[in-house]
Amino acid sequence: MLFHVRMDVAIPHDLDPELRTEIVTTEKTRALELQRSGVWPHLWRVVGEYSNISIFDVGSGDELHDLLSSLPLFPYMTIKVTPLATHPSDLQVQR
Repeated sequence: MLFHVRMDVAIPHDLDPELRTEIVTTEKTRALELQRSGVWPHLWRVVGEYSNISIFDVGSGDELHDLLSSLPLFPYMTIKVTPLATHPSDLQVQR
């Protein structure tokens, strides 16, 4: 199943700088791991915001929730998930 996911990050300004660096570093490592595994095939930055738009390819909403909650920045995120379905006018579908 494909999901469109917007993640808006709001790390508290008073968070210990060393802890912030550690969280951001481990977040990047986890994100790269998930991309390499194929479950996170698309990741885009939202210009001018600490946000991203992603496409996830997972088996279920439960699997997506488990994956998202495994991200180190999860406690600092507002997440909006939209399940996707194929569109009959998509060129990929018409082939």
